[in-house]
Amino acid sequence: MRKSCLGILLVLFVVTLSTNGWAEQCNKKDIVDTAVAAGSFSTLAKALTAAGLVETLKGTGPFTVFAPTDDAFAKLPAGTLEDLLKPENKEKLKAILTYHVVSGDVKAADVVKLKTAKTVNGQELKIMVKDGTVMVDNAKVTKTDIMCGNGVIHVIDAVVLPK
Repeated sequence: MRKSCLGILLVLFVVTLSTNGWAEQCNKKDIVDTAVAAGSFSTLAKALTAAGLVETLKGTGPFTVFAPTDDAFAKLPAGTLEDLLKPENKEKLKAILTYHVVSGDVKAADVVKLKTAKTVNGQELKIMVKDGTVMVDNAKVTKTDIMCGNGVIHVIDAVVLPK
């Protein structure tokens, strides 16, 4: 009897979650796990770890991340990434990475209406639409609205640097 009551309660709980849209939200990965699962952000994941930002981006959010791919990091001048990953450059790396993050849930439809976006590091990204392509500073947005449990990712083709 006790097991069947627990089973009924469990079913009611799952049905309640499903009908309220919570089940879908509970299954969504956070920004970090989504990026890692994509397979093209291993350099970003490594940099987030070196900067001590993984737990922050696994937090509640919401966050909007303009995420540079591994190819974007490869475009940096030779030795730059290796230098940034050194422990003594943690604060500089953190400033660069937080320049890629905007507080809130800013979807593509909202991004195209903006001229600038204030980043978590306090500086503003310049946003413009050029020949139908959205540019964030010097980076092209190549994929938009990758929805995560704690925000959204927009993929960019270059690492953007704060002033």
